[in-house]
Amino acid sequence: MDTTTLAAFLAVDLLLIFTPGADWAYAITAGLRDRSVVPAVAGLVAGYAGYTLLAVAGLVVIVASSGTLLTALTMAGAGYLVWLGWGVLRRPATLTASGAKLGTAGGGSSRLRVMLKGVGTSGLNPKALLLYFSLFPQFIDPAGAWPVAGQTGLLGSLHMTACAVVYLTVGVLARTVLRTRPSAARAVTRISGAMMIVIGGFLLVERLAAG
Repeated sequence: MDTTTLAAFLAVDLLLIFTPGADWAYAITAGLRDRSVVPAVAGLVAGYAGYTLLAVAGLVVIVASSGTLLTALTMAGAGYLVWLGWGVLRRPATLTASGAKLGTAGGGSSRLRVMLKGVGTSGLNPKALLLYFSLFPQFIDPAGAWPVAGQTGLLGSLHMTACAVVYLTVGVLARTVLRTRPSAARAVTRISGAMMIVIGGFLLVERLAAG
């Protein structure tokens, strides 16, 4: 693939990544709740890795051609965001000056659980559906020197790398800036949870209206 195509893809991809949404909300919440944001971001990236593998295998094209399946995936993702956001609102993060979480026994959530929630957040994120089903095909040249699978894998790898860098930065900044501001940390966590619910609710209503 030529550098111009890759640069154009990366510009559009970063625009989507920098748009606050469910991934941002989860990274911020994990940064405030847990000792490390790495498991959460690893989960988010793993969710996109699953999409990349599906795209490389050509299954994305099949899914994109099925309106029923796309609707089902969108509804599942919207419902998951509402559930996740409600959990965040029920247990907003509270930090001490050292950054440890208060409010529940045993400290932060297990790393595996945090990672799995990250996989669910990105794996069912409607923005991922837009990215892989609508954006990728515009930058893939079936007649190019690279095979379609190779082009798809490269674009997916670029997206996952960009996500890892941006979401790690978001989580670490949230934790660092709000470390000594417990009331602000609670407020940001609640906003993040509310954002998940609003996004999920909007998508549910939109899908139901379309159906």
